[in-house]
Amino acid sequence: MSNFTTEIDISQIKWNEQGLLPVVIQDVESKQVLMVAYMNEESLKKTLESGETWFWSRSRKELWHKGATSGHIQKVKELRLDCDQDTLLVQVEQTGVACHTGSYTCFQEEKEQDSSKILENLAQLIQERDQERPEGSYTTYLFEQGTDKILKKVGEETSEVIIAAKNENRQEIINEASDLLYHLLVLFQAKGISIREVMAELQRRHQSPSHDQKFNRKPELKKRQS
Repeated sequence: MSNFTTEIDISQIKWNEQGLLPVVIQDVESKQVLMVAYMNEESLKKTLESGETWFWSRSRKELWHKGATSGHIQKVKELRLDCDQDTLLVQVEQTGVACHTGSYTCFQEEKEQDSSKILENLAQLIQERDQERPEGSYTTYLFEQGTDKILKKVGEETSEVIIAAKNENRQEIINEASDLLYHLLVLFQAKGISIREVMAELQRRHQSPSHDQKFNRKPELKKRQS
């Protein structure tokens, strides 16, 4: 069995008339509800054994492994039954997106979140994790391990972006770049740097008449050396 938290007793579950159990999938970090699906006893056992979510397709009448085709797997972090023993909450670490439409969650607000605010909101969440240090949080783990661990992860994620690009794997580049941005935000928080400071610097460079040169220091260095 994989390493995650659960005290589930399968014998106590109240399956519905079809032998199914409704399952709510939740992001372990943000607590955002990602999707709702169904498990039968076999798919629940596979989930417990593999540490990744398995469900029962009511339309196809077969088991399905979330992310088996897309790569958008869900690593299980915790499972909890509700008080009536007839609904399951599964907290996961989501790879890529949860919804087949390409959205991160199957539950979309009427108005999509302003994409320009996503990094700022994530930075705010990371700041809260740093201040509160909730048990079981990966972000808490990084802060408690210290700067060297965070730097190591930034280096690893940078390498994985490079490898994904070399392999011409578009979705993997997106996934690894997202991981890299997250770890950079953790580093910023550890060093007391706000995402707004970085954005302000990018804005300053963009507004400069020779802003392209701001991103390429090599010609300037060569000129100085000569």
